[in-house]
Amino acid sequence: MKFEFDPLVYHYPSRRNVVYGRKGMVVTGNPLAANAGLEILKKGGNAVDAAIATAAALTVVEPTANGIGGDAFALVWSKGKLHGLNASGPSPKKISVDALKGRGLDKIPTTGVVPVNVPGAPAAWAELWKKFGSELEFEELLRPAISYAKEGYIIQPGVGSVWEKSFHKYSKALREDKSILGWFDTFAPEGKSMKAGDLLRLENHGNTLEEIGYTVSESIYRGELAEKIAKFFKENDGFLELSDLEEYYPEWVEPISTNYKGFEVCEIPPNGHGITVLMVLNILTQLELEDMNSFNSTHYQMEALKLAFTDVQKYVADPKYMEVSIDELLSMDYAKNRASLIKDKAIMPKAGKPTQSGTVYLATADQYGNMVSYIQSNYMGFGSGIVIPNTGIAMYNRGCNFNLDPGSGNCLAGGKKSYHTIIPGFLMKDGKPVGPFGVMGGFMQPQGHLQVLINTIDYKLNPQDALDRPRWQWIGDKTIEIEQSFDNNLALQLARAGHDIVVKADSTDFGRGEIIWRDDNGILCGACEPRTDGYVAVW
Repeated sequence: MKFEFDPLVYHYPSRRNVVYGRKGMVVTGNPLAANAGLEILKKGGNAVDAAIATAAALTVVEPTANGIGGDAFALVWSKGKLHGLNASGPSPKKISVDALKGRGLDKIPTTGVVPVNVPGAPAAWAELWKKFGSELEFEELLRPAISYAKEGYIIQPGVGSVWEKSFHKYSKALREDKSILGWFDTFAPEGKSMKAGDLLRLENHGNTLEEIGYTVSESIYRGELAEKIAKFFKENDGFLELSDLEEYYPEWVEPISTNYKGFEVCEIPPNGHGITVLMVLNILTQLELEDMNSFNSTHYQMEALKLAFTDVQKYVADPKYMEVSIDELLSMDYAKNRASLIKDKAIMPKAGKPTQSGTVYLATADQYGNMVSYIQSNYMGFGSGIVIPNTGIAMYNRGCNFNLDPGSGNCLAGGKKSYHTIIPGFLMKDGKPVGPFGVMGGFMQPQGHLQVLINTIDYKLNPQDALDRPRWQWIGDKTIEIEQSFDNNLALQLARAGHDIVVKADSTDFGRGEIIWRDDNGILCGACEPRTDGYVAVW
């Protein structure tokens, strides 16, 4: 018997409850990956081990959003302190604006060898394990992912819906760029797109994960896998070289934060744009939001977001190239200045002068108090379309986040990290962890963080409600996209105030998030996103 129903069509509203646990919890956008992390917790691993296992599994079961050739950020609560890891990779040393112009390119392409930076995800797994892992061996953490890859797994509905869009995208790109042929060999067996309910085996991917496991990720940077990657890019006129891989190590960074109504909201510092969330919250402290569904609450959030995001898109880059400091962007005096621009009508945002002269997300927690907020990405869907032959390594296209403006701090240059869209979040109160949270989805991410935080802190919604509440998204100028379930009366009020309101039928553009909160008794409360295949695995 073959299923005849459509796994993406639902005639009746469905409700998810929050999920409670005590010994451990893993929350992510794919049930297979969540169970991989739970399996490690039950073997005696801690929250960091579980995060690594989940992240590795996600490269297999959700390749539509991340892969071995992607990048990552993490926030880890361990031993009474919050730690930040930046595992974004730099551009190849030999790439430049002039090099692109020499190839007749006036912009950075989204597919092929050009937009590929040094991958950081496998290095993140190894670094997290070395610093915080339990007594379990590193290769043991990758076993669930290897099993999925070699034995095969069933594609979930959300993943399947994206797969077909990617198939058409890469089919079109293949006409002009044969370097992406490996994508079809790996992800379109028999020349057809995969769909929900299909079985897929990724034997080469599994073999690569095994090598990453027993070399603790060294092979992909300073070993046999690195040589295969470098060889492919040389043969296809790419910029990435063996030395770019050999010299790469992720960076431990100090998280940045702001206090919002007694809660400490924590993010990774630039080159990521998590600082956007903190800047918006600083502006909102100067304003009165009023009730949850009031005009002022939503209007003020939108206007503050526009102002902060405009600043961030101008100033955030590789920290070595930023024209303004993090402290200046987070200055409360500057927040007051920006708040003064917000009136009762929508404004056209412009960057201010603060100076004085692209994904999968997962959250884990264990019975020992460790908690992890982790995000991993290929940036645009499957990424660049480059899959290294016989390895399953799909390379991301993070280089697209550079621009070609010589006057910008985010201008393309060799050995430089680009402006970055992926951001893990973490919430604290009175010096104690409340827990990890995240909303994946390109430039929606800080907007999703903001709305989840306001729902949680200002309006006391439980974590599932905070995720379920209909969202809005600023996409530029005065244009605001809203979900179909958004309050109609509120939408009309916003339109009368000058916002260009666009109703979107597809909710996948509004972010996909997960949350774990811990109370003073150690009870865990988790929630996952209804806009994806989200799942809470609990012990």
